[in-house]
Amino acid sequence: MPVVVRRERPGDVAGARAVQVAAFGRELEASLLDRLRVCEGWMPPLSFVACSGEEVVGHVVCTRAHVADTPVVGLGPIGVAPGLHGRGVGAALMHTVLGAADALGEPLVGLLGDPGFYQRFGFVLAETVGVVPPEAEWAPHFQVRTLAAYDPGVVGAFRYAAPFEDL
Repeated sequence: MPVVVRRERPGDVAGARAVQVAAFGRELEASLLDRLRVCEGWMPPLSFVACSGEEVVGHVVCTRAHVADTPVVGLGPIGVAPGLHGRGVGAALMHTVLGAADALGEPLVGLLGDPGFYQRFGFVLAETVGVVPPEAEWAPHFQVRTLAAYDPGVVGAFRYAAPFEDL
């Protein structure tokens, strides 16, 4: 059955949560997602699911973040059902959420992840554009993707939505 990426609907919440647990094999990312949903940084237009029929098989979200005082977005968590890894579902989710963030006029997206994987989506190490990761030890893995509204003057410390600080 084909996989379709669309904006998350209220009936997708449980499926999105289940995908995060399955993708990571633990509750941490799903619990983070629960807390993000009720924080002021939640951005419904940037929460997407990948569905095979009615089943949620992937999920990605961006929430409000800041670089110094400039509003930006932080990506994550992103998860795909283990049986669909390597089949383009994660890439489709990434392209969708990045395109949506760009269309909303966001200047950049930050994330913590493997640079070897995320560079294919245009991510670069954050420090190369003057963005400082929330934790110094994250520097080799903290990346940003600049978007059309990017201003090179946006430099400084990156801060995720509040629930990330509790990890």
